Amino acid sequence: MSDVVVGGYGQPEFDWAILSEPSVLAMVRGQLGFSWTELSARLSTLTQAEFEWEPAPRALRVVRRGEERAARAAGAGEWVVEWPAEPDGGGTRTVAWLVAHLTEVFFERWEWTFGARRRRCDELEYSGDVRAAVGQLAHWVGAWSEGVAGLDEADVMTVGLSQATPVDAACPFGHLVLHLNRELIHHGSEICTLTDLYRSGA
Repeated sequence: MSDVVVGGYGQPEFDWAILSEPSVLAMVRGQLGFSWTELSARLSTLTQAEFEWEPAPRALRVVRRGEERAARAAGAGEWVVEWPAEPDGGGTRTVAWLVAHLTEVFFERWEWTFGARRRRCDELEYSGDVRAAVGQLAHWVGAWSEGVAGLDEADVMTVGLSQATPVDAACPFGHLVLHLNRELIHHGSEICTLTDLYRSGA
């Protein structure tokens, strides 16, 4: 299997040997690694037009500061990520938004598990450029993956290993790893569906 390259960021090929390891940590790492390999292959072909495409009116976007039309926006730099009025509000999202959301999810969980436990996602500087944004996501997925890979089996059951949210702090760490796997699979599927629709001329 050849290496997957995302926007100039080399991704190691999937380690199939991990699938033969009979441990909880190997299982969650294998799921994360394979899911990222699948998504990064699609991201490597993503165009700027696909990245920005609004599949429905008022879709949530990544835009330059001052151009936002949503109730809320997050980001520390030139670009901000639009958010609905309610924290868990629904709505259609662009691929740019989905990439930014995955980036902040992996960044914040890394920061509050393996990092200095100081920064929050609103301190991130996002980008409206597809290659820069995909590269940023690849960086934080890689950092999270490396952090998880450095743990031993007992750490998977440790309560409070991550302090990112009150729920994370109250749960065995393995639940958080599985949650981030679900986030990657869920939003990665959305990204693939949106790009399929764009490419089909929908």
